[in-house]
Amino acid sequence: MYKILISVFLSLLLTNCASNKMKPEDFKGKQPRLIIEEYLQGNVKAWGLLQNRSGEVTRQFSADLDGSWDGKQLILNEKFNWTDGEIQTRQWTINKIDEHHYEGTASDVVGVAKGFSYGPAFKFEYVLLVPVKGKNIKITFDDWIFMQDEKVAINRATMTKFGFKVAELTVMFVKN
Repeated sequence: MYKILISVFLSLLLTNCASNKMKPEDFKGKQPRLIIEEYLQGNVKAWGLLQNRSGEVTRQFSADLDGSWDGKQLILNEKFNWTDGEIQTRQWTINKIDEHHYEGTASDVVGVAKGFSYGPAFKFEYVLLVPVKGKNIKITFDDWIFMQDEKVAINRATMTKFGFKVAELTVMFVKN
């Protein structure tokens, strides 16, 4: 009897959580409009922090982003300068599929990242190989960028493993 009640409770809980999840389309028609290939073209400076699943800040960084857009494809070079001295680089290739859909790749991304753009929001979903203690582990990113004005955007990313939150990333972007 208890197993049935627990199963029903968990099913209801999971259904309610999934139905309340924010979607990119929720931002349709809102301003200011974030056109990711325009915002990330040229030089953008960023500052961010990484928090573990308990909310404790574990690392901080500054980053330099440099993007070039050819009308169909954004090449975005990122350089992260972590406060512990580590330097990381990544080059994204992001293809615009249509007004609201994008696909991206990078050498440490598993498969293809999926992007969605509506109003001031850009959502990027991907699996990243994250180095931990000499091994790469697959971490799923639910990455949201929100345009504040023509120069400032805020990024919030939830990182999960097997569906459980392992960390969150907060980033502030300032376009030069």
